[in-house]
Amino acid sequence: MKKRDPDFISIFNDVLGPVMRGPSSSHTAASYRIARIARDLLGEAPDEAVFTFGKGRSYAQVYKEQGVDNAFASGLMEWGITDERFLNAKDLFLKKGRRILFKKEDLKEKHPNAVRIELKSKQGRRLKLEAESTGGGTVHFSALNQWPVDMDGKSFVLFIECQKKEKQGILSLFDLEPRMKMDIRFKKEKALLCFKSSKPFDEKLVLSLKNRYRVTGLWKGFPVFFTKMGDELFLSAGEIIDRAKKTRKSLGELAVEYESKLLGLSMEEVVEEMYRRYKVMEDSVEKGMKDENIRMSLLGPSAGKIMKKETDGTLFLGGPHLRAAARALAVMHIANSGGVVCAAPTGGSAGVLPGVAVTLKKDLKISLSVLGKALFASAAVGLIIARRATFAAETAGCQAEIGAAGAMAAALVVECAGGSAKQAVDAACISLQNTMGLVCDLVQGMCEIPCHTRNAAAASNAFVCADLIMGGYENPISLDDTVDALLSVGKMLPSELKCTSKGGIATAPSAKSILKRK
Repeated sequence: MKKRDPDFISIFNDVLGPVMRGPSSSHTAASYRIARIARDLLGEAPDEAVFTFGKGRSYAQVYKEQGVDNAFASGLMEWGITDERFLNAKDLFLKKGRRILFKKEDLKEKHPNAVRIELKSKQGRRLKLEAESTGGGTVHFSALNQWPVDMDGKSFVLFIECQKKEKQGILSLFDLEPRMKMDIRFKKEKALLCFKSSKPFDEKLVLSLKNRYRVTGLWKGFPVFFTKMGDELFLSAGEIIDRAKKTRKSLGELAVEYESKLLGLSMEEVVEEMYRRYKVMEDSVEKGMKDENIRMSLLGPSAGKIMKKETDGTLFLGGPHLRAAARALAVMHIANSGGVVCAAPTGGSAGVLPGVAVTLKKDLKISLSVLGKALFASAAVGLIIARRATFAAETAGCQAEIGAAGAMAAALVVECAGGSAKQAVDAACISLQNTMGLVCDLVQGMCEIPCHTRNAAAASNAFVCADLIMGGYENPISLDDTVDALLSVGKMLPSELKCTSKGGIATAPSAKSILKRK
C-alpha cells in the first residue's frame, strides 16, 4: 500500500483542534481516536483489550500520568471525546466486567508513540492492530491482523480479505469515484483489498460480499476527522506569499479559502466552525482564572493571582503581553486538570493562542470577525509546520509544540494589526528561530512544568515578534527553510529530550522531589 498522503493537511483536522480533554493531544486525543477506530474495525464492543507500548518510548513512560489509559478506555466505549466521565474511564471499563491491560515490550516500531492493540469481543471476534499517535491528535494505523495497511482516520475505509482468485470479481462491484482510492496486498493465496473514500460505502453492497464470494475477513472504519472533498490551494509558505501578492488577500483570507475548498464547506461554514473553536478557547481562559475545579498534580493555580496583580497595577510592567501570558497559564490549568480545551496546535501548547486571541479581543478590542480571520492566519502557519515537519514533541521536542504555537500566535497578531501575508509569515518565522532546539523535558511526565511558563512566554513573545517585523526588521530566512531546519534539529535530539522525562530539568533533583498535590 502506498504511503499515506502527506498533503491532506486540514486546519480543523490537524492544526486548530481537536476540542478535547487535556492534558495532551498526542496522549489523550489521539489515543481516544485510535481506540475509537479500533472499536469500529472490531465491529462490536470489546470485552478484552491489551495495549502494548515500546519500552522506554514516550507512550510507555507517560501513559499513566497523561491519561492514555483513560483515553483508550473512552474510545473503546464510544464516548464523546469531551465526555465528563473521561477521568474515570478505565475504572468504569473494568466495572463493566471487561478486561483492559497495558504492557511494555521491545517493539520494532520506530515511532515513540507506537502501540500494538489486541481486542476480543464476547462473541469471540478478535482483532490485532498496530498504530501510532503522530502529533497534535493525529493518528496512523500501519497493520491490521498482520496485514500492512495505511489508515489515518480521515476517510471511510473498507478492508476485504479474500482468495486471490476472487479479487477481480469483488473489484468489479465497486464504482471507483474520484475521491475513492484502492490498493491490494497479497499473502500466499490470499489478498487484502483496501478501499478509502470520502463518502460512506454502500451498505447493501458490503453486506452482499460474504454471500457472493469467499470473504475471510471484512473490516469497516469510519472517519474521526473531516474528510477530503477538494484540493489544497497551497503546499508551502512560498506559494502562500506568491498567491497573496497575486490576489491581494491577507494570510487569513487565503486560509479560509483553503479550508473551504479542501473540506467542501462554504466559507461561512468554516468561519462559524472557527468561531466555535474560539469560544472553547475563551471558556478555558475564563475557567482557568478561577481556583475552582483546578486539579493539577504539581502546580497550584496562579493565573488568577497574576491577572489580579496586573489589574491592580502592582506588577513592575504588566500590559497586554503579561495579560496574554496569564491567560495562557489559565488554559494550561484547565488542560492539566482534564478539562476541555482546543488543541492549538497541541494539548501541551493549548494556552498560547487562546492567551493571545482573548487578549486581542478583550483588551485591544479586536472584533470577532477580524479575530476569526486572524485565527485562520495563524492556522496557515500551522499548515506549513504540519506538512513539512511535525507537532509531536515525541518526534522533535517542545520546539514542535510550544515553539509552533508561538509562531502561529505571532502571525495572529500581525493579521489583527492589518499586516500583509509576508509580514505574518516572517513574524512566525523569527518566532520559530528563537525557539529552535527547545527540548521536551516534562517534570514527572506531566504537561505542567515547564509547559506552563513556556506557554506564557510564547504568548507574550508573539507580540514582540509581530512588532519587530511590522517595525521594519527584515527576515532573510524563509519559513519553509526554517520549518525544515526545525525537523532536522528535532531528529538530532536524543529520545531523552523528547517527551520521555529522562533528560533536561525533568532529571533535576528538585524536579524529582516535588510532591504531587493529588
